[in-house]
Amino acid sequence: MTRTPLRPLARILAARRAGENPDKIERENLEARHEADRDAHRARAEGRLLVLGIAFLCAFSMVGFKMSILAGSDPVEPKSAASGAQIVAARADITDRNGRILATNLTTHSLYAQPHQMIDPDRAARELARIFPDLNDEKLFEQFTGKRKFLWIKRRISPEQQQAVFDIGDPGLLFGPREMRLYPNGRLAAHVLGGAGFGREGVSAAEVVGVAGVEKAMDEVLRDPGRGDRSLALSIDLTVQAAVEEVLAGGMRLMNAKGAAAVLMDAQTGEILSLASLPDFDPNDRPRPLTTGDQADSPLFNRAVQGLYELGSTFKIFTTAQGVEERLVSRNTWIETEGPMVWGKHKIRDFKDLGPALTVEDIIVESSNIGTARIALMFGAERQQDFLKKLGLFKPVPVELVEARGAKPLLPKKWADIHTMTVSYGHGISTSPLHLAQAYASLLNGGREVTASLIKGGHPLGAQVVSENTSKQMREFLRATVTRGTASMGDVPGYHVGGKTGTADKPTPRGGYYKDKVIATFASVFPAHDPKYVLVVTLDEPEDTTGPKPRRTAGWTAVPVAAQIIRRAAPLLGMAPDIEYQSAQGVTLAQN
Repeated sequence: MTRTPLRPLARILAARRAGENPDKIERENLEARHEADRDAHRARAEGRLLVLGIAFLCAFSMVGFKMSILAGSDPVEPKSAASGAQIVAARADITDRNGRILATNLTTHSLYAQPHQMIDPDRAARELARIFPDLNDEKLFEQFTGKRKFLWIKRRISPEQQQAVFDIGDPGLLFGPREMRLYPNGRLAAHVLGGAGFGREGVSAAEVVGVAGVEKAMDEVLRDPGRGDRSLALSIDLTVQAAVEEVLAGGMRLMNAKGAAAVLMDAQTGEILSLASLPDFDPNDRPRPLTTGDQADSPLFNRAVQGLYELGSTFKIFTTAQGVEERLVSRNTWIETEGPMVWGKHKIRDFKDLGPALTVEDIIVESSNIGTARIALMFGAERQQDFLKKLGLFKPVPVELVEARGAKPLLPKKWADIHTMTVSYGHGISTSPLHLAQAYASLLNGGREVTASLIKGGHPLGAQVVSENTSKQMREFLRATVTRGTASMGDVPGYHVGGKTGTADKPTPRGGYYKDKVIATFASVFPAHDPKYVLVVTLDEPEDTTGPKPRRTAGWTAVPVAAQIIRRAAPLLGMAPDIEYQSAQGVTLAQN
């Protein structure tokens, strides 16, 4: 910047020649300089004020814009507002294999309060306590008169309750839309469906998430927006499920059982047509888990999937199959059965005296522990474990139920020879009824590995577990068990049922076994000559009191219940009873 001298020499000399005062020129130049400085300072100040004014204008404009948005929108619960993700309430329907609705969505409302907008908090509290008896009017009044500006009252209300709250007429009581999960069939297939609840919530929407069963296991699929209107089709047949649950409940009462479970599975695809566990619950009003005691006593406990039991003599068919498959025995091989069989300090006995020896087939028919144990010793522990692994008895069943993930079979810690013998007849190893059904299907369908599934279509067959010839012989053994063995009450005319009973002493919580409590199981296949379905029925602590003495064995308890299930379910599955021809009379007799 060029500054003008205060006493320019040319003007000073000229002023002296003219007789003027040179100091006047200096004063004039100094005043002009000061004026220029003042103008520059004023210009800078005006620029700063302009920038600051624009900044304040923008800031207040943004605040005003945000306030206008908030004023025109519903209040949001602070917890929900903390999440920036949009709440997606959509959830696909669940149907049975024939398209009948098992789970769907229903539009309802939630109830919340804005206490600062309430006119008469005392009256509102009293009226709400009258409409909702589980609420306390004093506690509500305390909350309404506190410092909170938002308060959830009810996450879900009925249309009648909504109208009653509306009639209170207080502007501080407001409603938010909700999508709730509805199970129109109530308790039917409760343990399969599991249930759903609310996840993230806002006043205008709530996230519906699965909490158990298929709802939780398939949660991501059911919440996938890309599914559109497509429902999730399960393998369950609703009509068959209803029949199975009805018969099972009746059998549980007649046999005075503590609980019961049933699994009906397609032997060729692994599709589960029915899965029942009693006692059960209503998924529309799902009870809370037990906080004390044994969780197995809760109606939420799925005995068919989570229940790990010693299933007793139903395992004998696996031992026999391995012996036949490895050509160590044949159906007519004689095995010593004279007892007791002594192994170290252990003694193995049969339920009754079966004589000095039995054929391999009769070991199954008469259910000999000693005969089965002797067959198991022929192939030993390592090969026994390998065979049971092929049948899926060492790992959780990969079915579409979240509860199945934790149901890992309980195995001996050290697999010694005595364990090889006891496991051969189903003691010392605990699995679920679903494990047993899957293993029976794999063994009896021609020997192809089956994977249990609750999704319509099932899974492709896996590797060959045993040869078709071994599979055929095992079906014949099981059929003989029904026609002339321990499961004679399981015969259903026209359906050629084959099966194996299993009665296992129930273990006590402190170790050892009860003397008068058992787990009774009947594992069956029908028709035995052309296996289509496998049915496993298990009763917890059954006791038949119709005779002079209490009878607890599976032949008296689980077998008749399973026979009645087959009698009811087979026609519903489209199976007509076989027609037998009586050539002597030349008459055709239809059995049913």
